[in-house]
Amino acid sequence: MNKEEAIQSISEHYHPLPPDCQTDLQACSQLHQLDKGHLLVKEGQYADKAYYILEGSARAFYLKDGKDITDWFAFEYEFISPIQSFFLNIPSPQYIETLVPTLLLEVKREDVHRLSDLHQAFDRLGKTIVTRTLLKLQQRVVSLQFESAQQKYDNLLDMTPDIEIRVPLTHIASYLGITLETLSRIRASKIRI
Repeated sequence: MNKEEAIQSISEHYHPLPPDCQTDLQACSQLHQLDKGHLLVKEGQYADKAYYILEGSARAFYLKDGKDITDWFAFEYEFISPIQSFFLNIPSPQYIETLVPTLLLEVKREDVHRLSDLHQAFDRLGKTIVTRTLLKLQQRVVSLQFESAQQKYDNLLDMTPDIEIRVPLTHIASYLGITLETLSRIRASKIRI
């Protein structure tokens, strides 16, 4: 996939971008093919880039007292960025890494601002991305506060049916806020049914 196709994908999946906006985005974005385990962002790093995944996947995670805690997954046709660092220009409290070999489009914050000023459609694209992210985060908060481990797991499978073959179970358990042992019991009970 080339940059033109990548930008067309954004236009199709988020908000239609007119040809002149697509041309300007193509001029300032970068396409990267990265290996599994590549760290896009490290804790403490000022992160001024957003990433649109075309092939592969990535996760955001924290290290707390030596424990790896996953809080976000992104797959094909999704954006990922350390939100606090990107929007507030502060050091990132989290890491972002690729889970498999991943092809992504990278856009710098300064270019996002410039394109938003130049193109109304790009500004709307940004609002659509932020809205979808907020809705996903709100759904995650509700899940963590009010759902049983079984419900969290079932909802995750509903949203991403192939996640178990794409993401290590340790990361899934961490994301759900449960132990690996609990996840194993839940999975075993589903197999028996």
